[in-house]
Amino acid sequence: MELRALRYFVAVAEELHFGRAAERLHIAQPAVSQQIARLERELGVRLLDRSPRNVTLTATGSRVLDAARDVLAAAERLRVVSGTPAVTLRIGTAAGLSARAERGIDALGANGIPFDVVLVDLPFSARLDALLRGELDVALVLGEFSVPGLTALPSWTEPLLAVMSRHHHCAERATVGLAELADGVLRMPARDRDRPLHDAVTAALAAAGVRPELGRPAESTRATIVELGTTPHSWTLLPAGQVDEFASPRVRAIPLDPPVTIIGSVVVPADGPGHAAVCAAPAFGGDTTPPSTRSLDTVSESR
Repeated sequence: MELRALRYFVAVAEELHFGRAAERLHIAQPAVSQQIARLERELGVRLLDRSPRNVTLTATGSRVLDAARDVLAAAERLRVVSGTPAVTLRIGTAAGLSARAERGIDALGANGIPFDVVLVDLPFSARLDALLRGELDVALVLGEFSVPGLTALPSWTEPLLAVMSRHHHCAERATVGLAELADGVLRMPARDRDRPLHDAVTAALAAAGVRPELGRPAESTRATIVELGTTPHSWTLLPAGQVDEFASPRVRAIPLDPPVTIIGSVVVPADGPGHAAVCAAPAFGGDTTPPSTRSLDTVSESR
């Protein structure tokens, strides 16, 4: 049983309204409903009677409310006595975004307010879903998008790099144009897997007026990098932050000429409070170190 579920239950019991409780908690209403339902399943009792117009406490719910308040008060006393930080910031992130997350965390820490950090590595769609459900406080995301209930705060840009086998005919170039790569096979993620990167690559190809042959959709970055190392005629485009998290002498990453960039955003619930993470959004940004032709150094999962 989580303290969070007890907090949500107390809020609903006091407001007798799921919508008002969600506003008070600064989270999406479905997250409140899910936590209350989970708490009822764990206890094996019905805590609330729900109708389209009214929410009322059951007799058991009234007893549990008193106990829940006692538990939360005891937890707060324990926190104060132990000096445990009062705030836990849950950040949705992914491969290639670690440096951004660290920059924002340091900026928040500079405010002098103690807090814990929980980093949650999730694919693009799962990160946004977790924000909407109230399971994350903030998420770092690459690419442009619009999702009802979320606010994206553009905070940085980073270049897309052409990634290819070291045996590719452009592998020793200092820069490369998309037209020079068009005779090879492009590996890119399916749109339902990574919509922002898919759309950014598609837009770059359209702007360059090239239509390369498309290979099998890219899955994880790990798999794509390994596969590119064995196929000299294939290539892909990856954000510089992801490239910096890889290592393989079999693969090269080369800046594009003209450059192609992708936007990075700090994403928060649209109806949330003035969260500290929003104030720190500029700290998640800053220019990326100018890219150079490089071997990839480590292999990790895709964004």
